[in-house]
Amino acid sequence: MNDNISEQEKNLMDRIEKALENDEFIPFYQPQYDATTGKLVSAEALARWITPDGGIVSPAEFIPCAEKTDLITKIDWAILNAVCRFQKKRIDEKHRCVPVAVNFSRKHTAEPFFRQKLNETVDSYGIPHNLIEVELTESAMMNDSEAIVNLVSEIRNDGFNVAIDDFGSGLSSLSLVKDISANVLKIDRSLLSGNCESEKERIVLESIFAFAHRLKLTTIAEGVETREQLGFLRTCDCRLIQGFLFAKPMPEQDFGKACSQRFCDDYNEDILITQPHASVTSLIMEAVFTKFPLVIMANLTRNSYYMTAYENFSATSCPSTGVFDELIQHGASTMHPDDRELFRTTFSVDNLMEAYKRGEKFVKIVTRQLGDDGVYRKVETTDFFVQNPSVDDVLVVTLCQNLD
Repeated sequence: MNDNISEQEKNLMDRIEKALENDEFIPFYQPQYDATTGKLVSAEALARWITPDGGIVSPAEFIPCAEKTDLITKIDWAILNAVCRFQKKRIDEKHRCVPVAVNFSRKHTAEPFFRQKLNETVDSYGIPHNLIEVELTESAMMNDSEAIVNLVSEIRNDGFNVAIDDFGSGLSSLSLVKDISANVLKIDRSLLSGNCESEKERIVLESIFAFAHRLKLTTIAEGVETREQLGFLRTCDCRLIQGFLFAKPMPEQDFGKACSQRFCDDYNEDILITQPHASVTSLIMEAVFTKFPLVIMANLTRNSYYMTAYENFSATSCPSTGVFDELIQHGASTMHPDDRELFRTTFSVDNLMEAYKRGEKFVKIVTRQLGDDGVYRKVETTDFFVQNPSVDDVLVVTLCQNLD
């Protein structure tokens, strides 16, 4: 035992030991909601100490003390077992289940056979691994980074989600976040001061969400308490929110009811108003792809192209990237013999460059293209000239649709 532990702390540790024996540590569940729809999609299990007389010992009182010894690991395992029992009960009663995150202290990263014990515990209840999320603090991730990277990778391979908790609360290692295979990033409440009115704060948060999305991490903002905070987080395309604005931590029975209700009680907002910019862009692209199954972006200056969609079209044997001239030759080869020269000359780099210099906004023709089924169909191909403020290259976006 740590020699720096006071007599008062020793007494509290004795009480914690007895409380563990009496199953006095139980999870309170704080729901996590979709920031756009208000749908309850997951939760975090928070340890609560309920004394025999019904009193509640504050986590602020017992967690720091427990973390000085291995008592914290015993509490974590007790909470995991309780969550597994809850999930098993929901499954047996055919109720809706959502993933629940369980906190694991940094001490677990040095615990022998942690991964084995995690699997054995969850498997003993016969519940799917994806209903349990392993939540590790940012500080735990910083210890012995190579071992943590391997451990997280193995846990993910076992079918568990892994969250980096309290991100932004300390001196974060962005390289570690890059290397580690966690799939959830929880933004610490300390970054949400006031109503996100500070320009520096907004810039920091926007940057965090930007790199998290690039790394394909599900983002959760903790400590959301005001509509103003929620509004800003939506502009960052934050996926989930957790905080008093929607729900406080609640006992098992209340959380079960919340799961069945699916949505936050007072949430009744128009998704067209509340959706983030990224969602708007996604909807627009969905509409574009519905009408134009083939969408190509090309750089005429560099004679290159990139195909962004190629579904339900006439012919499907074209590479997704390459040389633009070769793309046109390939396209011409699929046309009706009477249309091949028209297609080649119209969409040659030289002809498109001349049209651009004349100030044309687009170039469009209709040809007959041979489909994979051996049938010729009328196809409208339109090249729109577009600009990117970062370069002087001449760019085009090609939209193709079947007319038959």
